[in-house]
Amino acid sequence: MSSLSIDYIIIIVYLIAIAAFGIISGGKQKTTSDYFSGSKTIPWWAVCFSIVAAETSTLTFISIPGLAYLTNLNFLQVTFGFLLGRIVVAYVFLPAYDKGGLKTAYTYLEDRFGKKTRSFASIVFLFTRTAADGVRLFATAIPLKLMLDISYPTAIIIIAIFSLIYTYTGGLKGIIWVDVIQMFIYIGGAIIAGIFIINLLPNGMKSVFDAADSANKFSVLNLGFSAGLKNFFSNPYTLFGGIFGGMFLSMASHGTDQLIVQRLFATKNLRDGQKAVIGSGIIIVIQFTIFLILGVMLYAYYGSINVKSDEIFPMFIIKVLPAGVTGIIIAGLFAAAMSTLAASMSSLSSSTILDLYLPFTKKKLDENKKLKYSRLVTVFWAILLIFSAIFFMETSKAVVEIALSIASFTYGGLLGTFLLGIFVKNAKQNTALFGFSMGIITMTIIISFHLVSWTWFTLIGVFATIIFGKLFLLFQRKR
Repeated sequence: MSSLSIDYIIIIVYLIAIAAFGIISGGKQKTTSDYFSGSKTIPWWAVCFSIVAAETSTLTFISIPGLAYLTNLNFLQVTFGFLLGRIVVAYVFLPAYDKGGLKTAYTYLEDRFGKKTRSFASIVFLFTRTAADGVRLFATAIPLKLMLDISYPTAIIIIAIFSLIYTYTGGLKGIIWVDVIQMFIYIGGAIIAGIFIINLLPNGMKSVFDAADSANKFSVLNLGFSAGLKNFFSNPYTLFGGIFGGMFLSMASHGTDQLIVQRLFATKNLRDGQKAVIGSGIIIVIQFTIFLILGVMLYAYYGSINVKSDEIFPMFIIKVLPAGVTGIIIAGLFAAAMSTLAASMSSLSSSTILDLYLPFTKKKLDENKKLKYSRLVTVFWAILLIFSAIFFMETSKAVVEIALSIASFTYGGLLGTFLLGIFVKNAKQNTALFGFSMGIITMTIIISFHLVSWTWFTLIGVFATIIFGKLFLLFQRKR
C-alpha cells in the first residue's frame, strides 16, 4: 500500500466517523429547541470547547504558524484582548440576554428597540456569515484538491456534505459534541507536527531557541510608538491595537454573533454560560501560543526561504511528514474547518427561522413543521455556502485578509448597536437603525481606503455607531 493511500484511508475514515458520531450524539430532535439549543442541557465545558472549535477555522490552523514564521509572537497581544472581551461578554451581555429568556442574539434588539432592528441585524448577519464562511470553506478545499487531484468545486462539495450530515440530523447538540472531539484533533495535530520538527533538528529545542533568538522571534510586546503615529495605526500587532482591537473584536464575535451566542444559549444557566465563554478565552490564549511556537519551529527548520507564509505549514505537512502522520494532520485541518462550517449552517438557519420567519408568519405551526422547516433551511444555507466558496475561487487576495475584512464591515456596527441598547437608555429604534447604518458606511470607507490595520476596525465601527446614534438623538431633541 502506497504512503498516499494510507493518508487517503485516514481522511476518509475520519470524515465518516465524525459524521456518524455527530448523528449519534445529537440524539432525536423533536422540537426547534432541541435542534437549535440542545434543550439547554449541554454542560458548560462542552460548550466551552465547542466555542473554541467553532471560531478556529482552517485559516487559523494554517495562517497563524505562518505569521510567526514570518514575524514573531506579537499576535499574542491580540489573544489577551480576546480574553478581556469575553470577560465583558460574560458580565455585561449575558446577564442582559438572560433576563429576557432570549432565543437568538438578535431577540435582544427586538426587546430593546423593535422588530425592524432585530430583522436588520439578522439580515446583516446572514450576508456577512455566508460570505466569510464561504471564504473559509474554499480555504479548506485547497489541500483536499491538491491531494485528490480533483477540482475545487468537487472538494468544496465533499467537505460541505459531510458537515451537513451531522448538522441536519444531530442539531446543535450533535455539532457541539463533534466540536469537542475536533478541537483535540486539530490541536493534537499541531503538537504532533511540533514534535516531529524537534526530532528533525540537529539539537532539538536548542536549535529552535538559537534560531528564534537570532531573529528576535520570541518578541511578544510591541508598544509601537517608535514608528510614528501613522505606522502605529497601520501595524496590527502593537500592544494597544492588539489588546483593544482584540477585545472589541471578541466582544462583537462572542456577544453579538449568532454563531457563538447560539452555543451560550445551550448552557443550563447564566453562570454556566459565563464559565463557558471565559474558559474559551483562556483556551484560545493557549491554543494560539501553540500555533505561534509551531511557526517559530518551522523557521528553525527551514530558515528564511522565499515562500508565502500561508504555504509554509502545508508544505511541511505534505513534503516532510511521514505517511499516516500527514493524514492525521490534514484530518486536523478538516476538523478545524468542519466545526466552523457546521456552526455556520446551524446559526444561519436558526437566525432565519427564529428572527425572520416565525416572528412574521401568520401561520400556526406545530413543532413537527417547525423542525421540518428548520432542517430544510439548513440545507438551503449549506448550498449557499457552497456557491459562496466557489465564488471566491478566483480571488487573488490572501483568503485570511478577505475573511477578516468581511467580518469587520459589520461587527463594529452590530456591537455598537448592542451597546447603544445597554448603556443609552433613551435610544429608540430610529436611533439604533441610523447608528448601525452609519457604522457600516464608516467601515466601508475605512476598509476601502486602507486607513488603519484590521485590529482597529471593530473599535472604530463601535465608536462611529455610538457617536452617530447620539448625534441622531441630539438632532431629535432640537426638533
